[in-house]
Amino acid sequence: MPALSVIIPAYNEEQRLPSTIKEIKAYLDSKKYDYEIIVVDDGSNDNSVGVVKQLNLSKVKLLVHEINRGKGAAVKTGMLAGKGEYLLFTDADHSTPIEELEKFMQYIKQYDIIIGSRSIKGAKLEKRQPLYRMFIGKIFNKLVRLITVKGLIDTQCGFKLFTGKCARQIFAKQTLDRWSFDVEILYIARKYGYKILELPVRWVNRRESRVDPLKDSLRMLRDLFVIRWNDVRGRYD
Repeated sequence: MPALSVIIPAYNEEQRLPSTIKEIKAYLDSKKYDYEIIVVDDGSNDNSVGVVKQLNLSKVKLLVHEINRGKGAAVKTGMLAGKGEYLLFTDADHSTPIEELEKFMQYIKQYDIIIGSRSIKGAKLEKRQPLYRMFIGKIFNKLVRLITVKGLIDTQCGFKLFTGKCARQIFAKQTLDRWSFDVEILYIARKYGYKILELPVRWVNRRESRVDPLKDSLRMLRDLFVIRWNDVRGRYD
């Protein structure tokens, strides 16, 4: 069993995947623990699958969805396939550098989940989002705290570390396939009494974000109520 599984969900990422994988692998090769990197291609229609295969790197595995199902579905596939004692998922654009994992590992024996935050004291935003995206994000996070997960400032940062036991239980219960899956897994984790710590991270905004500020925000708002309804119906029991 590897000590760490790193899950990278990817959709049409042929340009960024090679450098992201190489940077993550170089960092992990410098550590004393064993690891695996799992890239989950979510039905890309570019050459994302091809560039991963061409790298032909040891400890790098590729899983493929035949059709696009959503980032949440890709993360779930990778997390349930990972064999690590700890499991990290991180974005293909490498917005949060893998070096941030260092401080996460210092706390993971005391907590079940460590989540990266771009909004708490100590976070370093080297390139910020446009103002309208920041505004929408803040509104959404307030609604998240009101409707679903209280006490967490930034549920959407794509850099989260889990213990194996916790990950395998909560991701098996996950029902949402797209952007709101982060909120759902944290809601499920709280339901089962898992301990969550939010740590500040270094983060760089990437222009190529595929989130539609209006449409996806409305879908995510709807999903908050879906999460509560799922709980009422016993979907997370």
